[in-house]
Order: sequence, then structure tokens, then C-alpha cells
Amino acid sequence: MHLDVVDLRAFYYRTKLGRSAQRSLQEALHGLWPVTDGQIVAGFGFASPFLRPFLHSSEKVLNLMPGQQGVMHWPPGEANLSTLVDEFNWPLPAGYVDRLVVAHGIETCDHPTELFNEIWRVLAPGGKVVFIVPNRSGMWARRDVTPFGYGRPYSLSQFEAQLRKHRFQPDRVVSALYAPPSHKPYWLKSARFWEGLGKRLDSRMVAGALLVEATKQVYATPKNGLREAVKVPLGVLEGLTKPKPKPAANRSRNR
Repeated sequence: MHLDVVDLRAFYYRTKLGRSAQRSLQEALHGLWPVTDGQIVAGFGFASPFLRPFLHSSEKVLNLMPGQQGVMHWPPGEANLSTLVDEFNWPLPAGYVDRLVVAHGIETCDHPTELFNEIWRVLAPGGKVVFIVPNRSGMWARRDVTPFGYGRPYSLSQFEAQLRKHRFQPDRVVSALYAPPSHKPYWLKSARFWEGLGKRLDSRMVAGALLVEATKQVYATPKNGLREAVKVPLGVLEGLTKPKPKPAANRSRNR
């Protein structure tokens, strides 16, 4: 079940913990995709806090919000780029999106297979998607004071298995949210330290979120080329397909 847009907006834009989480996830995502010039970038779920770095460097940015969650104007103070969509039927042509960010979308979806299929449909061949999901072994998935405490948390192996099942190739993974999910001033002030320490140690087990990048897989349609190829014997086997007897003169000398 999706969270309400009012609660998500309140967390990310009105609390210090939410703004700290937004900064950490933005930096991790921008590290994966530092350049998106000439590309169409879209977000699904509640991805607006993480899309701003792409806003003025991409060909186009779209913010898709599912009907079960609700929609809000984004970005603030600029022309609206948000739209309310059916969870499994986005108003985009097939192969339209080059880069897609899915945040608070897959772990709260009641029918993830249908969502994976729609994501696959709208991505361009070779297009990439980053899923921001709660880390099953992290602290953030164990507390409901943040949006990462709702829905289905994943281990990396679990999520990569889901990707392969739904025609995606896992590429890279980075972690974020190493600081404890607490609104207390001490933990908020030290959040930068914990984020830096977690990245240096690559302690993925304690991270609150996994950012898993995957590529859309497109398989060629099998044709009858094999049948055409085997109609003519291979040249390297010509001497074996029709053996010829030795000349009579040679047989007489060998007697």
C-alpha cells in the first residue's frame, strides 16, 4: 500500500531528518548518473526529492506519481512537471525514457510484477533505472519514523533476483543513509560523519537504503537463419561428406 503524498512531502521537506536523507540520496544518485545531457529522465513513486540535480541538465524531466499516493506540484516555484498516473499504465509511449528513478514505489506496490512490466515498457532499449529501496538489514527498515519503515524491505540478492526475473540486468549498487533514523539533534548533527564513514567502509549491511541500477534487457526475436545456414554443407567438411576411393594404380602398388 502506497504512503500518502502529504506524509511523504512532510517528511522530506519539513523535517531535518528528511532533508538530511534527501541530501544523502541525491548525492548517491548523482554519483551513478553524473551526466544526463540530452536524455529524458523520469521519476516514479515519490522521486521528486531526488530529481532536482537532473532538472536543468537533461532534455526533459518528468515526475510520475501513482494515484494511490496522490500528486503535488513540483518543482516549487517553477512550471509543474508532476502528473498523476495509473500505477500500471503510464501515459508515455514505449521506449520513451532514458533514465528512470523509482523511489517509494516498488516496495509499497501490491502487484510488483505489473509495475516491473510497465517500467520495462517505457524504458528505451538499453535504458537504465535506479530503484531506491529499503535495505532489509539496515536500521531504517526497522523503524516507522521514516518512509523506509513501510512496505517490503529487500536484501541485495533478493532484489537482484527480482530484476533478472523481470528482464532487467543489475549493473551497480550504492548504499546510503548510514546515520541512525532519529530526529534527535545529536544524530542529525553527526549525519555527515556517519554518511562519510559508511561510504569509506562500504558497510552495506547497516545502510538504510540501497540504490540498485539496472538496464532494460531486449532479446532479439529468433529467426530461421539456422535452417538456412545448414542447407549448404560447411566448407571445412567438404572432404568428409563425400569420400572418394583411391585410384586403381595406387591400389596395385600397395599389394
